[in-house]
Amino acid sequence: METLDHLLVVDDDLDIRELLSIYLQKNGYKVSVAANGKQMRAALAPGGIDLIVLDLMLPQEDGLSLCRELRAGQHSHIPILMLTALAEETDRIVGLEMGADDYLSKPFASRELLARVRAVLRRTRMLPPNLRATTAPPLLVFGDWRLDTQARHLLDRDGTLVSLSGAEYRLLQVLLEHPQRVLSRDQLLNLTQGRDADLFERSIDLLISRLRVHLQDDAREPRYIKTMRNEGYVLACAVTASHSVSNGSAIC
Repeated sequence: METLDHLLVVDDDLDIRELLSIYLQKNGYKVSVAANGKQMRAALAPGGIDLIVLDLMLPQEDGLSLCRELRAGQHSHIPILMLTALAEETDRIVGLEMGADDYLSKPFASRELLARVRAVLRRTRMLPPNLRATTAPPLLVFGDWRLDTQARHLLDRDGTLVSLSGAEYRLLQVLLEHPQRVLSRDQLLNLTQGRDADLFERSIDLLISRLRVHLQDDAREPRYIKTMRNEGYVLACAVTASHSVSNGSAIC
């Protein structure tokens, strides 16, 4: 018997929760609902959630803070579709920076929401198992650097903190989780942003350039992130998991 995908709708509007629950169930999904962060955590505790529909404008803990919490914790692998009543592009981009896989502006048509849900689930599952998101260890060590996946920042050999934007952090983490594997731009977009949008197509190249600057990596002869012509990028360095900032470097 085929198992239904399990969606969690987090919205403080009772009418929206009920309407989405009924509509999505009619279209073949199992649906749980939550009105706030506390109820969301309770719904996630048993496991089995395949996608979260998360409203941005929630009381007390807003959608951005909950999105950040999800991406930093044990549920980081669950895709997030963010609902927002804010029309400004900067607000939508902030949601993506926090780790949302897609967004949908209110008011929206139910059919469009259904299409977005299906697209996000499809993109998540089209990746081979070794390229799907996993829960990262506390520290990923490579060359002279360490990525702290709990505090979400980069440390050099001396333990000096190097600040990363949300998008830079996610891209670096993806590269470190799949070392010495060539990842295409499409794969990197799916793993970091999960969006079918030309607006972000060249952002991978820009983020790679920024990461090289942070890593003091010569773009002409890179030690860490190498460009594979017509293929994508590869982290050309061994990566080890660590639980101590004082551990030695992984050799490139």
